[in-house]
Amino acid sequence: MKVPQRCLIGLWLVFMVIGASGTRAEDVEFRGFYLGMASLRTTGERPVVSDSDFMLGRNLLRLDLEGWADSVDASFQVRVDVVHDSLTGDVFLDVREAFVDYSVGPLDFRLGRQIVTWGVGDLIFINDVFPKDWTAFFTGQPLEYLKRGVDGLRVRYTGKPVNIELMVVPFFEPDRLPAYDNFVFFDPLAAFTRRMTREPSSRLSNLEIAGRLYRNLAGADLSIYAYRGFWRQPGVLTPQLLETADLVFIFPRLNVFGASLQRAMLKGVVSAEVGYYDSEDDRDGVDPGVPNSQWRFLVGYQRQIGDNTTVGIQYYAEVMADFDAYRRTLMPGMPVTPEYRDWITFRFDRMFAHQTWLWSLFVYYGPKESDYYAIASLTRKVSDELSVTLGMNLFGGGNDTTFFGRFDRDDNLFFRVNYQF
Repeated sequence: MKVPQRCLIGLWLVFMVIGASGTRAEDVEFRGFYLGMASLRTTGERPVVSDSDFMLGRNLLRLDLEGWADSVDASFQVRVDVVHDSLTGDVFLDVREAFVDYSVGPLDFRLGRQIVTWGVGDLIFINDVFPKDWTAFFTGQPLEYLKRGVDGLRVRYTGKPVNIELMVVPFFEPDRLPAYDNFVFFDPLAAFTRRMTREPSSRLSNLEIAGRLYRNLAGADLSIYAYRGFWRQPGVLTPQLLETADLVFIFPRLNVFGASLQRAMLKGVVSAEVGYYDSEDDRDGVDPGVPNSQWRFLVGYQRQIGDNTTVGIQYYAEVMADFDAYRRTLMPGMPVTPEYRDWITFRFDRMFAHQTWLWSLFVYYGPKESDYYAIASLTRKVSDELSVTLGMNLFGGGNDTTFFGRFDRDDNLFFRVNYQF
């Protein structure tokens, strides 16, 4: 059970604060849950490296410890998962969060491993530049596992004219993407069998810094964002690709500037968000291994109907900068990413039978590329502690090179049982 050193440092800081503050037993809460999960591919396809129809099989024990010390206005939280992977037989520790909070006047400090959520999109992320786990999302794990934690310092200032939030992250965390051990998908670089990944090193020059200014203005929640760091999904080191048989994945530098607005109106909630992705390592769009700069836009509306039904719709678009340069330098055999790509999303959640059943449906549809992704689930709350979920993930598209179409052979049924304690 190997745990990254920086996660152990976070745990150590938490327990040091517990000891130093003299936290009493009555100021500590302990809870957790057992979660059993399985995901079965329904297409009959299997990855090259696996002969299993199962994409996921896990038993997970969550341990959640939370405490506070009023004498120093500090608190701590530790969320740790002990996971048994039924497909590989591995047992490992996943430190989801481990942080200390401390407040002094209008300033709040949070140090350690933490999950950060910014922006107003519903399962669409523009100014939320923090790491995601797309493997968990596409195999039917609970929604909280879409977000990954980062190890760093958060400083928040609460004031009358404006609130400020600053994140400093010294340790880079990439997105976790579907891999060939449990997914079947098109790879335009399949001929390159020798592969390696170079993540940004933990140097001061590579510090990720993210800031947010936010306030309520005329009944609307307004936020302005800025980020300096790296793309979470890798590009390719082009010289290596052209000169050797090695495939080297890299994480190019990225700056993001954006804003969001959310307001209650039209008997629901209206949201809007915009972001400019400045691809610092390829501002001219001439390096085919580095993503071009792009604009991202989102508008959405969500409404609760009665006590039991929620509906929502969003429109999202990406516009690539320097598209002509991108087309001109695209390597032979590589699929063309369109200059303009868009999605429409639809959400429908309905509770019934005294809120002991929940039917949930979320659909992405891309008009430009004619691809889609649908997540449907039915949850039965057996008791206050026990719930059972059955659901499905459906992918499709006009061809196997679009964002969702490439997972067309990975449709799956998933099952979860959760017991809280």
